[in-house]
Amino acid sequence: MIKRYSRAEMAQVWTEESKFQRLLAVELAVAEVQAQEKIIPKSAFQNIKKKAQFSIQRISEIEAQTRHDVIAFVSNLAENVGVDGKYIHYGLTSSDVLDTATSLAFLEAIPILMESYQKLEKNLERLCQKHMTTVCVGRTHGIHAEPTTFGIKMSGHLVELQRARARLEESVKDAARCKLSGPVGTYSLLSEKVEAAVAKKLKLKPEVVATQVIPRDRHAEVIFSLSLIGAAIERLSIELRHLQRTEVAEIEEGFSSGQKGSSAMPHKKNPISAENLTGISRLIRSMVHPAIENIALWHERDISHSSVERVIFMDAFILADYALDRMATVIKNLVVQKDRMKHNLFLTHGQIFSSRVLLALIKKGLSREEAYKLIQKSSHNLDSQQSLEQALLRNKEIREHLKATEIKNIFALKDLKYSYKNRQ
Repeated sequence: MIKRYSRAEMAQVWTEESKFQRLLAVELAVAEVQAQEKIIPKSAFQNIKKKAQFSIQRISEIEAQTRHDVIAFVSNLAENVGVDGKYIHYGLTSSDVLDTATSLAFLEAIPILMESYQKLEKNLERLCQKHMTTVCVGRTHGIHAEPTTFGIKMSGHLVELQRARARLEESVKDAARCKLSGPVGTYSLLSEKVEAAVAKKLKLKPEVVATQVIPRDRHAEVIFSLSLIGAAIERLSIELRHLQRTEVAEIEEGFSSGQKGSSAMPHKKNPISAENLTGISRLIRSMVHPAIENIALWHERDISHSSVERVIFMDAFILADYALDRMATVIKNLVVQKDRMKHNLFLTHGQIFSSRVLLALIKKGLSREEAYKLIQKSSHNLDSQQSLEQALLRNKEIREHLKATEIKNIFALKDLKYSYKNRQ
């Protein structure tokens, strides 16, 4: 069901057709190397290469009888090849083919995911540069803290997403392993030389030490890396949701012609994409726990991981791709309300400049504790018609240390210039 949310390219990676094509690619690569090493006749490989085809319907029919998907697949190939079909899957165990094919799936999925990533990064970078000097209030604990710029805000999200991308690429690179060491991983049926040659042909790395499967900590790291992408998407989504609240109203998601926000309230413009992406991110992160649980298999192997991986690999990649692609659209169409940002900046009557006053007083010779008490008292006793600047100008203790011009300069709003590029 989750496939309906995905882009066609990513969905295609995880179809039954693609899965069996990868299994076939592994079987053909093994047979070719075996022919080169004179383990099987070269004529047998040529026949396998020419005639090895599969039918998903036929595989299902055989599996209904054998209760084993790989045996069903191999049997279907063999019956199409004929007498040389006996050399298909020669010296292999099921996990050899399944695990190596999973590595190929990761490698197929990554370039597609990177397309969505590049689109989001490009849109975010454009937004950052456009609003690098758009001053707005920075908040801690949800409370006004100090001035910042919208570009600085978005830059933090951009570099977080870039870190998450780097982690994913590295984890997939590490997990892209070829495993052909046979039952319990002892190379009793095929040599390490064959495995190395097949790995090179498939652009994979041989597994260092396998049991009967590729160790699942590699796969868990991939899922964890995808979950960090989800976490980055959710953090950005929450920021956008908060900034769109009526009381804040500093940004809006794009609202298309004919779109409706509520069945009952015609005025509504809701942050539906950011809310949707918050939920999607939770789904991605939920797959970390079963991925980690898959690491501890019985002895050299069991198949408790198999049912989990039939779901989480496909869903995690599809959801991550969907989240990146949809967030790219949100950022592209984001409406930034610069006037509202400026209005909100002064809601606390200049209190957001208190730390600058603190430093100015310390520089004049007061202790931090003395300066803090003076400013806190002035800040907490403001009336609705008074600003902190006015209160300080009237405060005799403050004026003993700061001239009127010095106070006014502290409260003079200047654009905060910043470029995330200079800090990479």
